[in-house]
Amino acid sequence: MFDETRLRDEICRVGQSLFDRGLTAGSSGNISARLPDGGWLMTPTNVSLGALDPRRLSLFDAAGKLVSGDAPTKESFLHFAMYGERKDAGAVVHLHSTHSTAVSILRDVDPEDVLPALTAYHVMRVGRLPLVPYFAPGDPDLAHAVRALASRHHAVLLANHGPVVAGTTLANAQYAAEELEETAKLFLLLQGHAIRPLSAEQVAELRARFKLS
Repeated sequence: MFDETRLRDEICRVGQSLFDRGLTAGSSGNISARLPDGGWLMTPTNVSLGALDPRRLSLFDAAGKLVSGDAPTKESFLHFAMYGERKDAGAVVHLHSTHSTAVSILRDVDPEDVLPALTAYHVMRVGRLPLVPYFAPGDPDLAHAVRALASRHHAVLLANHGPVVAGTTLANAQYAAEELEETAKLFLLLQGHAIRPLSAEQVAELRARFKLS
């Protein structure tokens, strides 16, 4: 039986964990989760992920209308863009994490797949990672750009901004966002060094073995 109280507590626990480990700073970053009735819970605007109150999370109905709780994150449109294209998405995590954001600022990355396949876990949890062009915060065109990629990618990197990651569960979205950040950190540490990423054959084998899209 679904327990909304438990999901509210889980969102706050994940937020606290991300904040405590420096994966989000100040009031940046936001989390959402889909409810069985088609509605959503979302973190409020201008609140640190390390100081969330489960009773004050923003509650939306299935039509996307705010029905209770505090005013939602100003980036709620990013979450709705993901959910609109990914019917399997149970949660979305958006961070301004340092290393992922740093990679999003680099000039010569491949916009079709920003990070090389450095580890099997990046392939398994993140997959191909497209770069969304830069838009000013709050620009509705950013939602259109994310929506255009979301049906084919559960993780995208916003230029000069940070990652948006969907998962079938909140745990899966969290773990994928964390794996993306760790791969970005490795990528930056290896700048200037000759690297040996996984080959196309090794990536294909992983995709086939774990039935990855």
